[in-house]
Amino acid sequence: MKGVPRWRVAAAIAVLAGLVFLLGMFAPYYFRNLELQNFVSGIARRGENQTKSDDVLRTWVIDKAHDLGVPVTEANVHIMRTSEGVRIDVRYAVRVSLPGYTVDLHFYPGAGSR
Repeated sequence: MKGVPRWRVAAAIAVLAGLVFLLGMFAPYYFRNLELQNFVSGIARRGENQTKSDDVLRTWVIDKAHDLGVPVTEANVHIMRTSEGVRIDVRYAVRVSLPGYTVDLHFYPGAGSR
């Protein structure tokens, strides 16, 4: 690498290593959220679930979240019924501790039938 100072190469490698580290820290939470989103969408789309009680739907969502290791409580699951069907919204946050810094990731998976 003629013409490029070594410190720039080292800095670029350090930045890339940091990005890979952050990706490794955050990716599992985003993949779990995606799986929960797909589960909630499936529940909301199925016609036979329109007649299920809110408590049953809420329990399914909470059980799936716990299977995924997602910190969802009963208060985080909101079920609304309209003439169009049922809408399920889940709101939760995950605290991720990084070296020297802590961040809260907020997630809002939800789905409604049509």
